[in-house]
Amino acid sequence: MSEITPLSTVLIANRGEIAVRIARVAADLGMRSIAVYSDADAEAPHALAADEAYRLPGTSPAETYLNAPAIIDIAVRAGANCIHPGYGFLSENSSFARDVIAAGMTWIGPRPETIDSLGDKVSARRIAESVGAPLAPGTSDPVDSWEQARDFAEEHGLPIAIKAAFGGGGRGLKVVSEASEIEDAFLSAGREATEAFGRGECFVEKFLTKPRHVEAQVLADSHGNVAVLGTRDCSTQRRFQKLVEEAPAPFLTDKQRTAIIEGAREVCRAAGYLGAGTVEFIVSEDGTVSFLEVNTRVQVEHPVTEAVTGLDIIAEQFRIAAGHPLSFEGDPTSNGHAFEFRINAEDVAHGFVPCPGTITAFEPPLGPGIRVDTGVRAGFSIPGVYDSLLAKLIVWGPTREVALVRARRALREFRIEGVRTVLPFQRDIVEHPALIGDSLDIYTNWVDKEYTPTFGDSAEAIEEAYTERTTVTIEIDGRLHSVGLPAHLFTSAAAAPATASKGAAATGASESGRSGDEVVCPYTGTLVAWKVEDGEEVTEGQAVATVEAMKMESNVTAPRSGTIHLLTSPGDAVERGTALARIE
Repeated sequence: MSEITPLSTVLIANRGEIAVRIARVAADLGMRSIAVYSDADAEAPHALAADEAYRLPGTSPAETYLNAPAIIDIAVRAGANCIHPGYGFLSENSSFARDVIAAGMTWIGPRPETIDSLGDKVSARRIAESVGAPLAPGTSDPVDSWEQARDFAEEHGLPIAIKAAFGGGGRGLKVVSEASEIEDAFLSAGREATEAFGRGECFVEKFLTKPRHVEAQVLADSHGNVAVLGTRDCSTQRRFQKLVEEAPAPFLTDKQRTAIIEGAREVCRAAGYLGAGTVEFIVSEDGTVSFLEVNTRVQVEHPVTEAVTGLDIIAEQFRIAAGHPLSFEGDPTSNGHAFEFRINAEDVAHGFVPCPGTITAFEPPLGPGIRVDTGVRAGFSIPGVYDSLLAKLIVWGPTREVALVRARRALREFRIEGVRTVLPFQRDIVEHPALIGDSLDIYTNWVDKEYTPTFGDSAEAIEEAYTERTTVTIEIDGRLHSVGLPAHLFTSAAAAPATASKGAAATGASESGRSGDEVVCPYTGTLVAWKVEDGEEVTEGQAVATVEAMKMESNVTAPRSGTIHLLTSPGDAVERGTALARIE
């Protein structure tokens, strides 16, 4: 018998670690869980974590986890009486929520009209303004063309942020500092938003310099309770995708903290919020707090708040959807400090480019205060069409300092092989003065603009951080010594020249090598667009193409000046090391 009657069977409309997480909470609550999976995810852990799993034909997001009719059909056939969307995909799609309700099932999330009013960032701005939340200048409605974005920049000055009106998580967000970049950024933001959320409308607002990203976790039930579970700092990002989160947000004044918590509460109360949601703010360099947006779903980083409050936010979502009040009264107090580190399949050596492939080893750390949420395992092949998140490492300590000590050890022990991940960056950032000092000197594009690895910023030094090592323990004069040696010394691959392998990795080229005349694709993905014409003169370092993988677009630059000859076309699937063009 389910502990949250009348809910008994949940279909999880998602994949990866969040789908595993929801399935486990459902089991805790005495519920039956139903997973869905694409062809690429047939052997994924989330499909095995649920009680049953059903196939969504296809591989692309549109064919699978964004295919609302197919998901609802499976839910009805499997006997589900509720649907949990997780985060991303359809989680903030009000039409999907309405279809779930129309099919006679319970939607684990805010009411569809709330998703419309808060999920639309323009409407959310109006609500925030009505309750007195501070706001940066911005357009009242989505803009229809890049020329309108240019006009806004001329009126309010640069930099500006071009942001998807629907969705979140950094998808469809472009910050522009030069007028010449507005057109390209506007088009790219629309493409990313359409791919990730199915809608490409964007609005424009003034971008405040060196902003911290601070947010408040909210839970609201149908009995009038609107609780704020404290704050999180999520300022460590690359391309506005979060890498490190911590709770509670450090180095805030009492006035700033109160403005964030009460602002979040009043925005949600005014919107008639129901369920779990996150109200995001930026804290600018001069200390100004400004409302950013509301994410009408559970956040990727919800575990870091769970670590300091002792609450299960997913379980609370089920309770609220079933009509029960929150399991606690008032705002919970925070106990200790916690960090969450997103472990993404991305190559730090080449600018955090996506790195799909097959995981050959996956060994998470253990110990006091350590939690790992993941949706992968050794032997699992990471598709290139979905998000790059492999796992989340959550570390709790009684103080921020102890949490950092535990985090350093846990990150050292975390072993993933077969694909490149952001672990070298995470191991470095917990030693970096910008994070561990007496103030937080990191802002939302600090990684992109200022980050320099403490172990060296040369290509060779970063490549060395990816060298897989085998630890050998030896005894000298009765004392044990551990020595880390390159793993290839213990395999038949030792016969291969190390310099050749290293050179290929550093350039992103194949083992056969590349000349400097070829424009080489840095990672496996899809060629979205050319920024130049065949036969055009280009200069060294000029952006010539856009490649997309794992729902993120990146530019490919010319390695030298000359006349470019295109070898591939938009829409082509390209492998890492593919010659996209040749330069004479």
